[in-house]
Amino acid sequence: MAAEDQPDPDAPAGGADVSAKLFGTWEIGEIEYGDPSTERYITVTPIAHTAGRHASKQFKKSQVSIVERFINRLMQTEENTGKKQQSLNHVREAFELVNERTEENPIQVLVTAVENAAPREETVRLKYGGISVPKAVDVAPQRRVDQALKFLAEGVYNDSFKTATPAAEAIANQLVGAANYDVQTYAISQKEEKERVAAAAR
Repeated sequence: MAAEDQPDPDAPAGGADVSAKLFGTWEIGEIEYGDPSTERYITVTPIAHTAGRHASKQFKKSQVSIVERFINRLMQTEENTGKKQQSLNHVREAFELVNERTEENPIQVLVTAVENAAPREETVRLKYGGISVPKAVDVAPQRRVDQALKFLAEGVYNDSFKTATPAAEAIANQLVGAANYDVQTYAISQKEEKERVAAAAR
């Protein structure tokens, strides 16, 4: 094999092309991760619509772009089921708003928001005889990311459904709030509540 045909050892995992841009605007090459435990489960690619190619294999969702996973989460409500293009457009608009407010790459803001909203502890219920007892347990990294996306999507839904707030603005509010660790943000408040209940059940 010729030297020029050798794979680049510094190329990103998953074969993502760092020169390509998400939505043709946002760079993906310089995303910083603050949480080593969830880093391998937060994938950033320039593709926001893979048409479900990951759905055939268990846990392959971790290879899907975190942006697309967030878009998919936004669709998981009674009113928005299957409206991928609409959700994608809302996220594209929200990214513009996030960039205007923070002057940062909105993909970086999303990654930080997911890391901040991911609960580290939760409770399970153990049965001893006929008695149900809560027990605190650590949360697996992949579940932490899933929970963070769920909280962010629920916050957007609560802010925008049957209110005057446009969906794109609600998304931007949740992302910026979670990235800044604002406890008034739905996702952060849910994380804090889960960890508070777990701490009491230790």
